[in-house]
Amino acid sequence: MKEYRNGEAVESAYAMAKDVYAGFGVDTGKAIKEALGIPVSVHCWQGDDVTGFEGAQGLSGGGIIATGNYPGKARNGDELRADTEFAFTLIPGEKRYNLHMHYAEPDGKAVPRDKLEPGHFRKWMDWSKAKKIPLDFNSTFFSHPLAEDASMSSADSSIRRFWIDHCAAARKIASAFGENQGSPAVHDIWLPDGSKDLPADRLGPRQRLKDALDEVLAAPMPQGTVLDAVECKLFGIGSESYVVGSHEFYMGYAVQKQIYLCLDTGHFHPTETIADKISAIALFVPGLLIHFSRGLRWDSDHVTTYSDDIREVCREIVRTGVLGKVNIALDYFDASINRIAAWVIGSRSLRKAFLEALLEPSGLLVSAEKAGKKHERLALLEEFKTLPFSAVWDKLCLDAGVPVGTGWFAHVDDYEDSVLRKRV
Repeated sequence: MKEYRNGEAVESAYAMAKDVYAGFGVDTGKAIKEALGIPVSVHCWQGDDVTGFEGAQGLSGGGIIATGNYPGKARNGDELRADTEFAFTLIPGEKRYNLHMHYAEPDGKAVPRDKLEPGHFRKWMDWSKAKKIPLDFNSTFFSHPLAEDASMSSADSSIRRFWIDHCAAARKIASAFGENQGSPAVHDIWLPDGSKDLPADRLGPRQRLKDALDEVLAAPMPQGTVLDAVECKLFGIGSESYVVGSHEFYMGYAVQKQIYLCLDTGHFHPTETIADKISAIALFVPGLLIHFSRGLRWDSDHVTTYSDDIREVCREIVRTGVLGKVNIALDYFDASINRIAAWVIGSRSLRKAFLEALLEPSGLLVSAEKAGKKHERLALLEEFKTLPFSAVWDKLCLDAGVPVGTGWFAHVDDYEDSVLRKRV
């Protein structure tokens, strides 16, 4: 496998591709620049199988599971940051970093999740500022003794209080991130509450969750420091029959509260794509948070790939013109393969899909549609499938200073030999 780092072959192929796209009225240089400028929030939890730093041996509860035991996962914040920095050298484009609450570093002290403060994330904020990598944040409603049954929808007032305080604390931490980096941090709220079998009372838990969210979001935060988002799900392990925070529940809540709605590509039926939801929901909320994942038969959080579903979502975001009000993040975890490679594959695949979307001559499609030439619209869509896209992608990687094609394989192999396998 050859890596054309000298750029000669890449530039030659790109010159021809540039001319082909120009024939359709597309400026490839502009598309490359725009694709590189889309901030993608890379998720920390791929690096350690969602274990966190609370001393747990692995992920538990919450309808999610990490399978596999590939050697060399990060065991602490320093290792996770080092792995992330290395992965970022192989990933083109603007990047953010997405943390969960249970990645706090309280200097060896046992601090309950409802008592965590911004200071417990000081190392992350210092790293963020030094590396110029903005942070995003998530409350953590799983892998905890009080999350076995329900969290903010629990009928037990003491359990509900713990999780309300936890979520409020997480929101304050996200706000501190925003102040530290000079731009808003997204705070995403997802919780696994639900029922394995048919519930008798569906309304009660949702009423309690609504009241809990109302309390959390009522606290004022410094302007411009945090973007609140709520994330829906169809079902999970242990919540096959009923999920409190369903799509309909959170869509209504986001519209009512005018906060961001999070759509995860793996949180719906395996045959359902979220592409069509984007234009519908964007009319009624200030913004969207899109989590890119890949579900196989269920919400299995497989590594994001350059799939038809992902490409369609990216095309819809670009065609609709909502890039400016959509926050993009990755959300998957695979413990069966090299974790750094998983970051790189998912990040490059997503960036590739956005580049393809930006290269689409959508103006021609709209013109044909407005003229009533639906046959021409369909024919153009077919024609676009064979445009020399890969040559433009290689040029993007070259311009970004990251390996072209399979050239990153050797870098990951070297890092695995010199760093990861020594952790075993």
